[in-house]
Amino acid sequence: MFEAEVAMEKRSSVLPLLLMLCLVIAIAGLATYIILQVRSQTPLTAQQASGIVAATVQGPGSAVIHFRTGLVKFSAGESTLDPNYRLLEKAGMVKLAKAPGGILVSLTPAGERLLTGLPDFQKTKETNGTLQYQAPLAQRQFIGIAGVTMIGTNTATVEYNWKWVPNPLGDVFDAGGPLVKSFNLWERQTLINKYEANFYHGEPTRSTMAVVREGREWKIPGR
Repeated sequence: MFEAEVAMEKRSSVLPLLLMLCLVIAIAGLATYIILQVRSQTPLTAQQASGIVAATVQGPGSAVIHFRTGLVKFSAGESTLDPNYRLLEKAGMVKLAKAPGGILVSLTPAGERLLTGLPDFQKTKETNGTLQYQAPLAQRQFIGIAGVTMIGTNTATVEYNWKWVPNPLGDVFDAGGPLVKSFNLWERQTLINKYEANFYHGEPTRSTMAVVREGREWKIPGR
């Protein structure tokens, strides 16, 4: 009889502890759920947006030129009458000579030194015997976040400022520089519209970017 009473007392003392442990686990689980829910509803901050935008914006962007050396003939994407080669000639990078059906383009030693000193410079041989050059003009540099607007719980529009940081070749193609300005209005527009001339030393640009929340992370849509 005595042993049965002791066993019952033990069970009665363990049961409250088990109930207390279950209650603690339930409270901890509820707290974790609430924290995660709150985080999933928290608006995008400027600090969060900075990292996302900076990683996306910084880089060469579209500021990359292509040109060829050798016998360059008229093609669908390139006219030998356009001023891009003459701009390179004015900069002392190439020499031009008239040739049947096109122009003969040769790279100068100064042009070779400038190009090989640029990051991401590429040179490939084409099937027609010409050499194709690809070179960056400028890098985009992120400046800062101008504002964040929440469109919905998981969607935001970010306004940010950035600017171009040109290299020496970018200075040649600067639309506000003396070399580009030496051409007439039509030729300047052609350089800007077709051959990546731009105001690389101009004021910073303000742009917008859409950002979405996927799970717990903010991302650029589709990335």
